[in-house]
Amino acid sequence: MINDIYFDKFPQLESERLIFRKLDLKDALDIQLIRSNDNVISFMDSEYHKTIKDSENFILKNLDRYKAKTGMFWAIIEKTENIFIGDFAFWNIIRENHRAEIGYTLKPDFWGKGYMTETLIQLIDFGFKNLNLHSFEAEINPKNTNSEKALVKIGFKKEAYFKENRYFNNEYLDSEIYSLLETNFKKGKEN
Repeated sequence: MINDIYFDKFPQLESERLIFRKLDLKDALDIQLIRSNDNVISFMDSEYHKTIKDSENFILKNLDRYKAKTGMFWAIIEKTENIFIGDFAFWNIIRENHRAEIGYTLKPDFWGKGYMTETLIQLIDFGFKNLNLHSFEAEINPKNTNSEKALVKIGFKKEAYFKENRYFNNEYLDSEIYSLLETNFKKGKEN
């Protein structure tokens, strides 16, 4: 059973360099900056956030998922500067399968510094140990090699490659599905 206690009070978590707190409407500008950045959005196959209102609607939709107990959405805060650097979600918790689909973004200035690996380890560990999830899934654009590397580094395995299964921006796009079971989860210093 999914541990519903975390839907009564949102779990704020912490790692060595990061704080993970509930995403809030005050984060709309930061979300808009990330989700309108060509370097980020080119791998997401999702709509640009042209305005702050787009990002506010996105945040409200994800807060509704939390209220419905079908998702959790964290802001990723860098501790030393106390700045928003990205977001991470169990955006679709499939309760009957004890499985969550994940999604994440990170400001390009913070790419290549281990922040997403640190985020994945902390929040996936929480999902397994505290939320009682059995597995995780991530769907990525095959061109997003940075995302692939981060997933594989902590134990995700590629389970599927779909040819032209997504229609976005007037073209058919491929996607890859990666999955993780707790028995394959790598969270130690060897990462």
